[in-house]
This record gives sequence, C-alpha cells and structure tokens, in this order.
Amino acid sequence: MESLKEWAKPFLADDNKDIMPTLFVGHGSPMNAIEENNYTRAWKTIGDAVERPKAILVVSAHWLTRGTFVTAMEKPRTIHDFGGFPRQLFETEYPAPGSPEFAQLTKQQITLANIELDHEWGLDHGTWSVLIKMFPKADIPVYQLSIDYTKPLSWHFELAKELAFLRSKGVLVMGSGNVVHNLRMVNFNEKGGYDWAIDFDERVKEYLLGDRLQELVNFEKLGKGALLSIPTTEHYIPLIYTMGLKQENENTSFPVEGMDLGSISMRSVMFS
Repeated sequence: MESLKEWAKPFLADDNKDIMPTLFVGHGSPMNAIEENNYTRAWKTIGDAVERPKAILVVSAHWLTRGTFVTAMEKPRTIHDFGGFPRQLFETEYPAPGSPEFAQLTKQQITLANIELDHEWGLDHGTWSVLIKMFPKADIPVYQLSIDYTKPLSWHFELAKELAFLRSKGVLVMGSGNVVHNLRMVNFNEKGGYDWAIDFDERVKEYLLGDRLQELVNFEKLGKGALLSIPTTEHYIPLIYTMGLKQENENTSFPVEGMDLGSISMRSVMFS
C-alpha cells in the first residue's frame, strides 16, 4: 500500500488556474436542512455555480473551543446539536467523507495558532444543514475548523489570512453563522426583520462593498444596532474568517439576502 504522503500528492497539488471563491452563509434554523425555501434554493444555486471543490473547510458558529482544532477523521459523524425539532431532522444524515490530508496540511501551514487534530467532533448543523442543500450528494470531503472563544475578533481575522493558501489548492473555505443573530429577540410571527436588524445588516453590506473590513472587525464601535445584532460573537466570527480570506480586487457579491424572525439575518457573502 502506498504511503499516505504519496497518495495525497495529486489531491493536494496546487494545480488550480483560478482560486476558489470564499463564502459566508447565514445558516439560520436547522429546519432549513429538510425544508425548501428561498434560502435553500439559493444555497443549491451556489453549489451548482462554483467549481467542484477538492474539499470544503467550514468555520461554524457551533464549534467553540479553547484552542484551535481541525477535524481529521476519515468519516465525520453528523452532529444533531439542537433540541425540540421534528424527528425527521434528527434522522437526517450528511455522510460526507472527511479530509485528514487537508487537515494535516492546515495544521502544518498555520503559524498563528497551534492547531490540534480532532477525531471526535464531526459535522455540526452549521455545516451540514447548508451543505445538504449546496452539495446534496455528500461526496466532497468536508472538515471543520473550531473557533477559539478565548481570542479577540482581530486574532481570528489574522488567522483567516493564513488560511488563504487553501483557496489555491481547490478548497472552498466557508464561514457559517449569521450577521444578525439575537435569539432573545426572535419573533415567530415576524417574517421580516426589526428596523435595527435591517439597518445593521445593510450597513454590513455597505462596509463589505466598500472594503471597510477593519471597521467590521471592531463592530462594537458601530452603535446600538450592532450590539443588538451581535449580543454574542460566535455567529459573527465566521464572517470575520471570510473577510480575512478576501484577496485584493476580488468581487463582492451577496447570493442570499433577507431577514427571518425579526432578528436573524440570512445574508450570504461571496468573494471571488
């Protein structure tokens, strides 16, 4: 049997003429995994439009750790990290393979963090509830990078820059969270958004288009609407990663826009 190193050579080769886009997805409710709506149809469109990745690396709002980890198992489990939803959702699986090779490469190339290989986590719903619509065949290797909750947003922004090399190796690096995510303010009778939520979501769009990324890293200075929109940072940090992966002169687009339940932004962002 050939060595893992020899086997992985063509898989890890830097042979892409164009770098992969990088993407942030507002994932919203886990129910999107089993429902069809404007958001899930847009996710399918994204999957159909992008070049087939060699692997997908996801920074999900739902994997918070002390320290930084990447999943490195060959067969990551589907994690049903939620409660109170229909049985059908708990029975839904996303049996994508993992990518021990890219996990190891990521560990080797990153200098800002001492990345550790994880063999326990798997794919949480921030990952699989989106990918099940985007790449429903589950035949592309997927691995996750954890969010070190002890670090400031500026540190995550810098770490993301070190991940940029993966884009030229055919890896789709995706952040999964929500620009506006305030569960305490959710209104199940509200299909749109509160004024403050809409205003902040549009402000983020404006700043992304204007390449005012550092101001978004320092969101606390953007006023009351920002603080209402981001009461905790775990759903916002994946956007910070996508911002850090942006290359100079790339196009900024928004494949998905909209508000749900008053205080959840479903905005997606793509740099390509």
